[in-house]
Amino acid sequence: MTTQTLLVALLGAACMTSSAVAQDIPLVYDIENTGADCPAPALPGFRDLPVVESLTDPFMWSDESGRITTVDDWRCRRAEIATEIQYYEAGNKPAPPSDLEVSYAGGQLTITVTEGERSLTMTAPINLPDGDGPFPAVIGVGSGTGSLPSDIFSSRNVATVRFNVGDISSDTHGGSRAGPYYDLYPEGTSYGASVGKMTAWAWGISRIIDALERTPELNIDTSRLAVTGCSYAGKISLFTGAMDERVALTITQEPGGGGAAAWRVSDSLPYQVEDLNATNGSWFSRTFVPLFGNVSDTLPFDHHELSAMVAPRALLVLNNPSVDWLAAESATVSNAAAHEVWTALGVPDRFGYSIVGGNHCSLPASQRPQVEAFVDKFLLGDTSADTDIAVTPYTPDLGRWIPWETPDLTAATSSEADPRATPDLGLSQNYPNPFSGTTTIRYAVQQSARVELTVYDALGQRVRTLVDGVEGAGERTVEWSGDDDAGRRLSAGVYVYRLRVGDAESTRRLVRLR
Repeated sequence: MTTQTLLVALLGAACMTSSAVAQDIPLVYDIENTGADCPAPALPGFRDLPVVESLTDPFMWSDESGRITTVDDWRCRRAEIATEIQYYEAGNKPAPPSDLEVSYAGGQLTITVTEGERSLTMTAPINLPDGDGPFPAVIGVGSGTGSLPSDIFSSRNVATVRFNVGDISSDTHGGSRAGPYYDLYPEGTSYGASVGKMTAWAWGISRIIDALERTPELNIDTSRLAVTGCSYAGKISLFTGAMDERVALTITQEPGGGGAAAWRVSDSLPYQVEDLNATNGSWFSRTFVPLFGNVSDTLPFDHHELSAMVAPRALLVLNNPSVDWLAAESATVSNAAAHEVWTALGVPDRFGYSIVGGNHCSLPASQRPQVEAFVDKFLLGDTSADTDIAVTPYTPDLGRWIPWETPDLTAATSSEADPRATPDLGLSQNYPNPFSGTTTIRYAVQQSARVELTVYDALGQRVRTLVDGVEGAGERTVEWSGDDDAGRRLSAGVYVYRLRVGDAESTRRLVRLR
């Protein structure tokens, strides 16, 4: 990944400065879940959940001890929302696998995930632009660009990657939880049949991102990845962007209920839309619809917070008022509420929504320049592109649904809230990266201090201490051959190495190949 738009974090440690302004807020992260180390919220039983008639406050800590006050707080507040959505609605997304094999030939990635004696194989066709790159890329659900016109991307030298939903579960609209994912995680396992297909499909796209990171010969810049899809595939793209923080730009097109629309608002509409009782239950966890079908106002979250999980990265929501089922009026309310999170973070231009009539999953002409603006700004780096987009034919009573106030999270000093927030300490990216034999890590110490250089796996567990002792000022290099403290060879995967000098820290990510 490039470093210009990247916040390097120790499995979620926020590294923002105390004077957070728009240009300091990262556009993308280099790990799947930056909140992996955050405390988990309490998860009350169904009967203990209170009724909340308005949209839930995205800035309120789950234990209602108060509201978040800094940009850094959003990392763990976002993690709370993610935990609640997975627990009550979508099922838990499996952790990144330790055993993942990747190969590329004939324009196609082949990815094999192994869990014990079971395995799953995915294929992802790739279309690379002419030239040397590095290229931004879009992952399209069902086709290389989802339902968006392909020339929007080809004319901009953006690579396309197709996600084949059948590699995870081909029963797209049926009621079963079946397919290769559910064979890999069968009934009785932690991530088995209780997991909804939205989570399973999002997990599959995350494995494609893993594969792109491990295939440097493609020359794809994995700090500039987009994901998109329409209708049920729009839901998939939104869940993916919400759950994987390596996605820089999410474009969800006509996702309907279970996507950008809020369950509470959909239930209140006087005409039939895809509300909680009408949606496909197998897209979500086994207990979601039976428990919450008639009481969506007891959910401790709503889908404005699913959208907000993408923040501070970029999200464009496209919807269609010509089809009642798509709950575009509900999405208007949900979008307005979600936008307040980007506003609080000081980056309101990174969220846009456009509700324009037309044929289902066919981009109207008026929405094309809006899509192009988001691609230009967040994949190509054109900061002059106008992404201040809020188009809707509806004028709902927002006061009814959004009673809470929007804080200015950028005004507070965040370094006291998170002492790990530090400037760069001179820790360099390991080389080579990815690596299969030995890799070299360089770092600099400005004055005599206690120095620790430690490697962690994707779950935040320490696997190797490379340096631990007092060192004087100077530059140093350390070689690592991918073994743990006991000398055992580690499996292929994504790891994080952390340099601690005195009380200051800096971190970077590396990829260990088989």
